[in-house]
Amino acid sequence: AEARSMESLEKQLICPICLEMFSKPVVILPCQHNLCRKCANDVFQVGPAGGAGEGSGTSVPWTAVGRVVAPAVPSGGRFRCPSCRHEVVLDRHGVYGLQRNLLVENIIDIYKQESARPLHAKAEQHLMCEEHEDERINIYCLRCEAPTCSLCKVFGAHKDCEVAPLPAVYQRQKSELSDGIAMLVAGNDRIQAIITQMEEICHTIEENGRRQKQHVGLRFDALYGILEERKKELLQSIAAEQEAKLQRVRGLIRQYGDHLEASSKLVESAIQAMEEPQMALYLQHSKELLKKITDMSKASMSSRPEPGYENMDHFSINVDYVAEMLRTIEFQTGA
Repeated sequence: AEARSMESLEKQLICPICLEMFSKPVVILPCQHNLCRKCANDVFQVGPAGGAGEGSGTSVPWTAVGRVVAPAVPSGGRFRCPSCRHEVVLDRHGVYGLQRNLLVENIIDIYKQESARPLHAKAEQHLMCEEHEDERINIYCLRCEAPTCSLCKVFGAHKDCEVAPLPAVYQRQKSELSDGIAMLVAGNDRIQAIITQMEEICHTIEENGRRQKQHVGLRFDALYGILEERKKELLQSIAAEQEAKLQRVRGLIRQYGDHLEASSKLVESAIQAMEEPQMALYLQHSKELLKKITDMSKASMSSRPEPGYENMDHFSINVDYVAEMLRTIEFQTGA
C-alpha cells in the first residue's frame, strides 16, 4: 500500500515535457499546471525559432504521463500550457517571470527523503520483551493493560492474567480513539456553534443597548425642551413686569424733573423780582409772580410708587418637588 502511494505520488511529480521529476517547477496561472522551468523555457524558445505557431501546420506533440498532449505554441509573449493548451501572457522576463511552485518543490524533497529510506526502516518496528530478549511483544494483558510476550503469559508475570492478541487490542483501541476523536470533533463543532450563537447574542445586545440609549436620550431631550420652553415663558413674564414698572417709575421721574425745573426757574424769577428797586415796576409783576408761586405750591406731586413696588419676589418658583419627581424617573417594568 505504501509503495502504491509512493508510485501514485511520483506520477503527480513528473514533468509532462521531460518525463522526469520536476526541477524548479513553475506554475502556469490560472490553469495551475506545472512544468520544469528549463523545459518551459525550451518550449518557449523552440516555438518561435522553429516557426511553430497558429495555423503553421507544424505539429510537435509532447508525450506526457499516460497521454499525448498538444505542443506549447508560443506567439510573441504568449505561452500555451502543454497539458491543457491554456494560453498565458508572459512579461519581458519570459518563463522566468512565472511563479515558482515552492509547495511542489517541498513535496519533491519529502518524496526523495522517503524514497531514500531503507525498506526495513519503513516497516513496522517490533518491540522485544525486556524479560525474554528473543521474544517479540505480540499479546496484550487485559488486567495489567500492558503489551507483553507469550512467554510472560506462560511462565512470567502475566501467567494468571487474561490476554488478547495484540492486533485485536490495537484495532479496538484505535477504533475507540477514532470514536473519541469524532466525539471531540463533534463536541468542538457544538461548542463552536454555541460560541457563534453567543457572539450573535453579543451583537444583538450591543445593537439593542445602542437603540435603547438613543431612545432614552431622545426622551430626556424632550424633557430638556419642555424645561427650556417653560423657562423662556417665565423669564418673559418677569421681563414684561420689569419693563412695565420701569416705565412707570421713569415716567414719574420725568414728571418730577419737569416740576423741579419749572420751580427752579420760578425761584430765579422771584429772586430777580426781589432785587427790583423801583416799587412801581415791582408791583406791576409781583401779583402775577405770586400767583405762579401759589399755583406751583399747590401742584399735586403725591404720585409715587407704593412701598415695596420694586419688589419682584413674587416671581419666585419652587422646583423642589419637580426635581424630586425627576429623580424618581426609572425604567418601566412589565409589558
